Amino acid sequence: MFTATADLILPCTVTGSWPRPRWFDVSMWGRPLDTCMLDVRFREKFTDALAVVLSEQERAGLDILTHGDFHVDEDLAGRAWHHYPLQRWAGLAGDELQSEETRSPWLRYPPGTLLNEIYTGWRWPQVVSRIEHRDLHYPKLWRLAQGRTRKPVKFGTCCSQVMGLFLDVHTDHYRKDPRQVYWDMAVAMNQELRALRDAGCRCIQIEEPTLHFKANTWGADSDEVKFMVECYNREVQGLDDVEIWIHTCWGNPNMQRVIENTSYAASFELYMEQCRGDVWTIETKDRDFKDIELFGRYKGNLPKKVCIGAVSHRRLQCDRAEDVAGEIRRALKHIPPEKLIVSSDCGFGRQGCNRDIAFFKSAAIAQGCNLVRRELGLPTTDVRAADAALQTDIVPKSAQR
Repeated sequence: MFTATADLILPCTVTGSWPRPRWFDVSMWGRPLDTCMLDVRFREKFTDALAVVLSEQERAGLDILTHGDFHVDEDLAGRAWHHYPLQRWAGLAGDELQSEETRSPWLRYPPGTLLNEIYTGWRWPQVVSRIEHRDLHYPKLWRLAQGRTRKPVKFGTCCSQVMGLFLDVHTDHYRKDPRQVYWDMAVAMNQELRALRDAGCRCIQIEEPTLHFKANTWGADSDEVKFMVECYNREVQGLDDVEIWIHTCWGNPNMQRVIENTSYAASFELYMEQCRGDVWTIETKDRDFKDIELFGRYKGNLPKKVCIGAVSHRRLQCDRAEDVAGEIRRALKHIPPEKLIVSSDCGFGRQGCNRDIAFFKSAAIAQGCNLVRRELGLPTTDVRAADAALQTDIVPKSAQR
């Protein structure tokens, strides 16, 4: 069901995470949001930071905003993206380095590399009993953000199944069937997402189901992949009146790609046809639009809208509006404009780039969309960042004497 993008053609947004202001130096570290909000210093910094990120995205000209993932802790390479739910659900305890025996085959890197530093630096809770839902306060987080803007706020959350890649099981409850861990986490997340929907949120982004990784490893018809499709669909069950976005990329801890095989070919039909949802977001800019031609198979009958990355979250050079417009035209050869959304490949946070780079990449996305909208005879959106009269400094026409 399209809500946020129902009346928009070529809408623009960013994936989710945003660099923090330097003064936003507080984190929750596993505590409940309500407990943290009793601290007047946390309350002021957190709510002010939400106002800042929304204001910056509006000034950049984005149509659909995000809360910047400002509820997650500022920790090593964005570990808290996974950890926010894991630290709060029942059945998980501790903070341990995952064992070599259960470590994902995709996440093994040689000493002396940044990815090895990250994945041996991260610590994870262990599964000690049945995993069950405990309040994540997503409704309150969304209200705090949506109450500060009239534009739609897309609420993103880590998919439950990607969290399962890092968990060691230490309970008989799951030893007979370790896959039940994934299912129970999907059920727990679904309970939170339903509460988020009941609060009024109508645009939810599920971030990083593992289908593209697993289909490339075991094949789209493997039992492992089929089970993960079922887990994903269970996670979004009952959200029929919500615009569901499925975000997929190839990793973003400290802006790093985590795998070499980045083809969507094996998982293409899984995401387009078997996964419940309305928008599929893919990493394109950093991969030189590899696989974009696959969408041409549907010849204007796409079952989902497609959100492309027109700027890379890994490259620090800020894109120009003309660069973004060129990438949009490239995508339009295979995807009709009414089915196309323009974004970043992934988020700008997670120990990623600084705020200026995130802002001006976002402004380039909005300006690039406007260039193509004009070519197509479509309405444009206001980009205050590009208003010559509203620049931070105005160069005088003549030298001052």
